[in-house]
Amino acid sequence: MIYDHPQAYELACSFRDVGAEVDALLAWAGPVRTVLELAAGPAEHAREFARRGVAATALDLSPAMCAYARSRGEGLPLEVVEADMTGFRLGRRFDLVVTMLDSTAHLMTLDAFVAYLSHVREHLADDGLAVIEMSHPADRLSETPRVSNAWTVGKDGVSAHIRWGEPGDELDPITQVVNDRVTIAIDGGEVIQGVVPYRFWTATELQAAIRLAGGLTVVAQYGDFDAGVSLDSPDAWRMITLLRR
Repeated sequence: MIYDHPQAYELACSFRDVGAEVDALLAWAGPVRTVLELAAGPAEHAREFARRGVAATALDLSPAMCAYARSRGEGLPLEVVEADMTGFRLGRRFDLVVTMLDSTAHLMTLDAFVAYLSHVREHLADDGLAVIEMSHPADRLSETPRVSNAWTVGKDGVSAHIRWGEPGDELDPITQVVNDRVTIAIDGGEVIQGVVPYRFWTATELQAAIRLAGGLTVVAQYGDFDAGVSLDSPDAWRMITLLRR
């Protein structure tokens, strides 16, 4: 499984400018003392918040990802919790709750999405903000996807070639799930392969899940971490939703 290799996964995602994304999250949220990152994986965003002095909690279901996040966050105000984002109880609320990198694609049913949103609501401070970053619907519903499924990255002197999905990986029109075949080929090193089930969610399904969960209101939607890019802009490559209690 790809998620059993957190260091390789972090390398594959190193094209992201985590610092700039955290800048955007803070600009949207206002003063933040506590942050919760759900389905955090290697917890890059939570770790960046912690480096800035914010008390951060990273939650993920993968033991390997949690162990890696703990080791990488040693010495920082970072707590790592191994749990499912649809069924956790932390007993406190947060100024900011974030779910990044289309992690909601791991929610396979509407019931699971509603359960996730309900737990977001329960853990969000009264004046807090929740941010959900999802893939742009155009990636599945148009002939011109907004992102490529193949890319090359380099970090700390190590480069890798990534392919997330093969031409034969078709979206099931009934379940809206695609079993993406993933390859991370590290130059001079190992080749990691696996199959990752991904559920595609439309914008209207997201709205329905929010209504069913109750207690959350959409305050903005953007197509990028630049708030000047609207969801319907041709430059939009993500579907980023901001919610408040």
